[in-house]
Amino acid sequence: MKVSEMGTVKGCPERAVMEHVTSTWGVLVLLDLADAGTLRFSELRRRIGGVSEKMLTQTLRTLERDGFVRRLAHPVIPPHVDYDLTPLGAQAAEKVSALARWTADNVAAVAAAQQAYDAAR
Repeated sequence: MKVSEMGTVKGCPERAVMEHVTSTWGVLVLLDLADAGTLRFSELRRRIGGVSEKMLTQTLRTLERDGFVRRLAHPVIPPHVDYDLTPLGAQAAEKVSALARWTADNVAAVAAAQQAYDAAR
């Protein structure tokens, strides 16, 4: 299947995976874990900033289910849970990192295009 056809097939599994990986929180989780290695939930939440506990939990569960994130629960009190990337997650992080770099490099051009568009309306 061509990448351009992925959005046209209802129920396409590639589309669902792409939505998980490229969601705002999915991208940030992948990038932070790629950068830091292993992080506890609270450390990851602080690094990302602005994400609710519920949304981060949902994002981590989705990425874990898809095989991108590994969750390691230590049998201690209080509970201690670490997250890191699987080899598949590291590959995905590498790809979204390129997109994040491109975005950072071109945000001014996008803002200029938005202003020009808005001015023409």
